[in-house]
Amino acid sequence: QVQLVEFGGGLVQPGASLRLSCVVSGGDFSRLNMAWIRQAAGKEREFVTAISFHVQKIYTADSVKGRFTIFRDNNRNTVYLQMNNLTLEDTATYYCAGSLDSSYKLQDMTAYYYWGQGTQVTVSS
Repeated sequence: QVQLVEFGGGLVQPGASLRLSCVVSGGDFSRLNMAWIRQAAGKEREFVTAISFHVQKIYTADSVKGRFTIFRDNNRNTVYLQMNNLTLEDTATYYCAGSLDSSYKLQDMTAYYYWGQGTQVTVSS
């Protein structure tokens, strides 16, 4: 059974950086497309960024482009989200998600059926 566990959330000030990690166990991580998806309180889930299993494709939402970077280490079964220049609007619970199905576009959240429990990121002055 595939399990995803996120680490690295916390409380930071605007302009700060934070790196989230998601460790995957119980499956072949190298075959998974991986995504970061967030949900702010009272709002719908929002796609942030995703990386294909072969690392040849990355898709990033316009709202975070240039500030957030996704990368993966297949030797460590881990996907990361480097977040720079955080703003108040980045406050949310961040989930990592995985999918074996490459017939969907990376940014299609319905493609992801393995989910972590989420980690809270709060940006506040």
